[in-house]
Amino acid sequence: MSEQSPEQLADNLNQANTDSSESTTDQEFLNRLRQNIDAVDCEIHTLINNRAKLAQQVAIVKKDQAASSNADASVRNPIFYRPEREAQVLKAVMARNTGPIADEKMARLFREIMSVCLDLEAPQRIAFLGPLGTFTHAAALKHFGKAADTLPLTTITDVFREVEAGTAMYGVVPVENSSEGVVNHTLDGFLSSTLKIIGEVELPIHQNFLVAEHTKLDGLSRIYSHQQSLAQCRHWLDVNFPNIERVAVSSNGEAARRLKNEWHSAAIAGDVAAAEYDLHKLYSNIEDNPSNTTRFLIIGHESIAPSGQDKTSIVVSAHDKAGALIEILKPLSKHGVSMTSIETRPERPNKWAYVFFIDMDGHIQYPNVSAAIADIRPLVKDVRILGSYPKAVL
Repeated sequence: MSEQSPEQLADNLNQANTDSSESTTDQEFLNRLRQNIDAVDCEIHTLINNRAKLAQQVAIVKKDQAASSNADASVRNPIFYRPEREAQVLKAVMARNTGPIADEKMARLFREIMSVCLDLEAPQRIAFLGPLGTFTHAAALKHFGKAADTLPLTTITDVFREVEAGTAMYGVVPVENSSEGVVNHTLDGFLSSTLKIIGEVELPIHQNFLVAEHTKLDGLSRIYSHQQSLAQCRHWLDVNFPNIERVAVSSNGEAARRLKNEWHSAAIAGDVAAAEYDLHKLYSNIEDNPSNTTRFLIIGHESIAPSGQDKTSIVVSAHDKAGALIEILKPLSKHGVSMTSIETRPERPNKWAYVFFIDMDGHIQYPNVSAAIADIRPLVKDVRILGSYPKAVL
């Protein structure tokens, strides 16, 4: 079928509508609509490949710059993944969207196109807290798209270590759940690491009751899941399966994996686990709190330019004295910087000493943010910028 311009496609559709109102049968009208869909598909196909070719040209330019003997250190190792650029593109997609596809769904389509194009430039290896099928796995796919090469690891410490070593380019770790609170292992990871925060992901946590093809429902004797997931579905389980044993395992991915060899078990896990282990969702969205959300951080080496809607995270080592926290917070108020969260962790190996993890609106390059941090420095033992990064878009 020959390519048609958008104007020709619109004329065809108008003609189809006119024909329908006059003498054509429903089947003839349906056939014409299908022809128009085929024509649109051809146009989309061409445009996606054109975008991919442009991405390949970007890669060539970056590699040529890296090969230049006069290139500075930041260009010798070209950075192909630019989170601020991707955030801007996705926000623009939603801003110009006119429907009928919802803004977020349209952005997810573009997210996958961008993922494939980035893979053409330079394949991205992403470490995450595994195993396969966990919510952290889902967060990695949501942020980087399904074309990314994902690497499941056993612990949060392992994720930091692999990114530091360069085995993985970026890492995805959970940092906060709206019901369960902060993930201390992630905060502690930053205390011994030089890695930066380069992005964030917010993932609504929807739990599913999963069974395998060979599961015998009348013989169910146990339900596997992570301890937190069992707690998040306690009321639903009390009502629907009050007499079935609940077995806590290391992750929801592990819970799903166990069903492959057991006919008398079910699991509670998310959509990614269901797809990864080819399980059937007997019941969906069984969590007691439908607004439960987990925030994940993307960790890497580079500093990120402003995207227009950013956060900055810092860790502050305060003096052991009365009113230390109040002193730290005053510069934020003075310069009109909005603090979005604050957490306290022990400052190892010092006894009874603490550090504060603070998230704030704005980028370190914004004058009010940099001024506030400059005012904090003389009041404390140390301030470290963990990163300025785009706010979660999807």
